[in-house]
Amino acid sequence: MQLLLAKLAVLATSILPFCVYSLTVTGAQCIDPVVRKEWRKLSVSEKADWISAVKCLSNLPHDDALSPTVKPSDIVAVNTSGSYYDDIVYMHMDLNHVIHFTGLFFPWHRWYVHSFESALKSKCGFAGASPYWNWSIDAPEFQGSSFFKDSDPESGLGGWGDPSRDFEVPTGGFSNFHLSYPSSHILRRNFTLRPYLNDNSSFFPNPQLMANVTFTKAEVRKMVDGFKGDYKGLQKYMEGFQGAHGSVHEISGGDLAGYCPANAPASCVDGSPTFSANEPLFFMHHAMVDKVWFDWQHKHSSNFWAYEGGSVQAFDNLTEYNTYPNGAPPALTFASPMPADGMFPQATIQDVVNTTGGFLCYVYE
Repeated sequence: MQLLLAKLAVLATSILPFCVYSLTVTGAQCIDPVVRKEWRKLSVSEKADWISAVKCLSNLPHDDALSPTVKPSDIVAVNTSGSYYDDIVYMHMDLNHVIHFTGLFFPWHRWYVHSFESALKSKCGFAGASPYWNWSIDAPEFQGSSFFKDSDPESGLGGWGDPSRDFEVPTGGFSNFHLSYPSSHILRRNFTLRPYLNDNSSFFPNPQLMANVTFTKAEVRKMVDGFKGDYKGLQKYMEGFQGAHGSVHEISGGDLAGYCPANAPASCVDGSPTFSANEPLFFMHHAMVDKVWFDWQHKHSSNFWAYEGGSVQAFDNLTEYNTYPNGAPPALTFASPMPADGMFPQATIQDVVNTTGGFLCYVYE
C-alpha cells in the first residue's frame, strides 16, 4: 500500500504547477523507492551492517568542512580530534535553537536522517535503508522491552547503562562507543520513567507524567488520523514539551536525553537536546518521528502539502508558545533553505516534503 501511495505521490507532483514544487538539489526522479523497515523486521545481518556502518563513521577523522553557523553560547567548541560521527552530532548541537520549535523541525530532521544515511553509504559502504524504531511497541513496558535486550556484539543495540560506570552501555554493538561531546565519554543510557518531575513551569502541566504514556499506539494513531490539514497542530502535539518526541528522548536518559556525563564541563546542563544525536538510536527515533509525518501526509489529501511555521523559537511565556508553537515570524516557506553547516549538500524545505520526489526516494513499510 505504501509503495502504491508513493507512486501516486510521484504522479501528483508531476502535475503540480512548477511554482508549487520544484527540485533545487537534484532533478533526479524517484522510480524505485527504498523501503525503510522497523528495526525488529531487519535480519541479523542487516542489523549488523547498520551497526558496523555507524561505528565506521565514528572511526573516521574530523572533517574540516564542518562550519558552525549558529554558534550558540551553550555548547563547547568543535573538537577537531573528534570523529566524523562527532561532526554530524555537532551539527545538531550547533543548530539546536533553529531546528526545534520552529517550522524546520519535521523537514530538517527528515533531511538529517537522510544525510546520515547518505554518509553511511558513501563513506562506509552501507547498502541498506535507514531503519526506524517504532517506540509505540515498547511503550507498555519500556524498560523491560526486548528492544534493549539484544547484547550481541555485532547485531545487538545493547541494553541499559551500568549505574556503577556512569550509565555506560555495557553490551551490544555500541558498548565502548566513544563520543566527543560535551566531553569525551562512552555512550550512556539511563531509564527515567518520570523525567519531568523537576519541571515546574507552566510548559509542563503534569510533572508526575510517566513519559511512556505519550508515545503509545493510541497516541500514534491520534497523530496520524487527526489534525486534518493542520500541520502546525500535528507538530505542536508531537514536539510539545511533554509530547512523544521529547518523551522518547527523556525516558531513554543518558545521551539520547542530553544528560551530562560525569566529566562534563561545568557549562553542561542536564536535559539539553544539543548532543542527543550522540546516541545512534537518535537516528532510528527520528526516522519514526518522520514516519508519523509521512503516514499523516498520506492519510488525507489535504495533509500532503500542508506546511507552515516560523523561523524563530517563541516560548518566553505560555501565551507566546501557544500562538507560535512551531516558530514565530519571519515565516518559513517551501523555498527556505535548511542549514547544513557545510557537512552535506544544502536543501530547501520543498525538497524534502515528498519522500519520493527525486531528492528523496524512500517509503515506510
